[in-house]
Amino acid sequence: MGAHRRKCDWCGSGTPIVRDMEPVNTDYQYWCEECARALIIKGDPIETYRELEGEPIYGRLLEDHCTLKRFYSFVTA
Repeated sequence: MGAHRRKCDWCGSGTPIVRDMEPVNTDYQYWCEECARALIIKGDPIETYRELEGEPIYGRLLEDHCTLKRFYSFVTA
């Protein structure tokens, strides 16, 4: 399945913008913008991730909504 056809693993409808590279549950690796924002606001952000859209959308979400300044890893390739 191509990335353009994949849906968010949580809500099942959104287009994924980020992939969790070290998921606790492998059923939930791909996250749309809304679900990823909810994770950050809840206090459970993705720590090791790969941006899928070519733009740092998830990185901006972390900057805008993350109150805990942990070390996050952006994974390329």
